[in-house]
Amino acid sequence: MTGFDYAARMDRARRELAEREVDVLLVSIGSDLPYLTGYTAMPLERLTMAVIPRDGETVLVVPELEAPRVEAMPDVFRIQPWGETEDPIAIVAALVGPAQVAMIGDHTWSSFLLALQAALSDTVFASARPLTESLRLIKEPAEVDLLRRAGASADTVAGLLAAETFAGRTELEMSRTVGALLESNGTDVAGFAIVASGPNGASPHHEPGDRVIGEGDAIVIDFGGKVGGYCSDTTRMFHVGEPSPRYHEVHEVVLAAQRAGIAAVRPGATAASIDAAARAVIQAAGYGRYFIHRTGHGIGLDGHEDPYIVAGNERPLEPGMAFSIEPGIYLPGEFGVRIEDIVVCTDEGSERMNRSPRHVVIVH
Repeated sequence: MTGFDYAARMDRARRELAEREVDVLLVSIGSDLPYLTGYTAMPLERLTMAVIPRDGETVLVVPELEAPRVEAMPDVFRIQPWGETEDPIAIVAALVGPAQVAMIGDHTWSSFLLALQAALSDTVFASARPLTESLRLIKEPAEVDLLRRAGASADTVAGLLAAETFAGRTELEMSRTVGALLESNGTDVAGFAIVASGPNGASPHHEPGDRVIGEGDAIVIDFGGKVGGYCSDTTRMFHVGEPSPRYHEVHEVVLAAQRAGIAAVRPGATAASIDAAARAVIQAAGYGRYFIHRTGHGIGLDGHEDPYIVAGNERPLEPGMAFSIEPGIYLPGEFGVRIEDIVVCTDEGSERMNRSPRHVVIVH
């Protein structure tokens, strides 16, 4: 990850530590580390951890064999490699010193946390999520641009899928096709491709399997990947042959709900109110009990992050927040319909990161 002002991000982290009266921030695997340092650690049994004190230099403790992967940024952090026979917990504990309160990243392995708690028995540990969430919640213009590029790649794939033959192929085969199309059309790494056909579409997180797609099947395709570390996530509907009137009705209800959710996005509106706007359309049509998940989730370095667009979340939206709007109706034993776009809250309302058509695409 290049092109970001990591020194400025580190300064913001230290200001947050001071405001929260926390002595040190400890960040291991997960997206908080690349956000602050530009380095994505491998999820190994060998400890990688950035030690970010409220006052003083940041030190990135990293396995010696992984150190060549780290881009040196002396104005942001110092690299401290550790060898195979050294104890990285002892190294981190020495850097933390007499800290009274430490915040630690949520993705840190429990074995490392337990070892650090034993080594730093006088230190109180707390989740770093409130701090890192506040850092990452409002996307910088460069982050929005990467989300835009990731969305454009997904849109291209959605268009190419219209020319694919679906009938006679398994869900898993189609899932692999989606992944290959992503990586050949601007996505750095394909992350996932849910392909749920016929009655499987009523399971929102269906795992593509060996079911053969056939005539009359509705197909939910939910897919995404990463561009420059930032995620795409979109869902489009396909149908083998002409859909039934019942299917058309459900699809139109979901599309109207999604449009209502997007139209409700503006600074000051709460996350819960966006969920309510989309949900009201589905409830009014008589399908309320078949909309079984939240309306959306935040997106950025992670596919799911804050803010969550769900009832009870009274967080006011701010320009720069990025999240999905993805209402759905899931009819057990029949089919499911979900339509998903990523949007970014702007001063005027919102900008969709996805521009591909949202009508049902008839395929063969």
